[in-house]
Amino acid sequence: MTDVSAWHSDPAPPDCVPATTNLADLLERILDKGIVIAGDIKIDLLDIELLTIRLRLFIASVDTARRAGIDWWETDPALSSRAAHDVLAEENERLRARLDALEGAGAGALGASGEEPR
Repeated sequence: MTDVSAWHSDPAPPDCVPATTNLADLLERILDKGIVIAGDIKIDLLDIELLTIRLRLFIASVDTARRAGIDWWETDPALSSRAAHDVLAEENERLRARLDALEGAGAGALGASGEEPR
């Protein structure tokens, strides 16, 4: 017969000891590789779907996100001063084009005498 108490009292073999990892190592590994967390929240009442919320979370370093093709923070005017400047420059250009078109249409309406039509 096997002695169960002796079997449980033996220390674990060296290869079964869990490796300890500190938080900094874990965070570095996650940011280097990236991690995706996805989930759905559904609210139903009497088998009628009232609300569905889809959550997608991608945690990674900026370099890892760029390698994955994600760079929305560079084009969002609320997050990037360069993007905000670009948006203002585009709006300024559109307004100048509209002003030129309106001035051109107004000059054609004046006629040859330079007076406004009555």
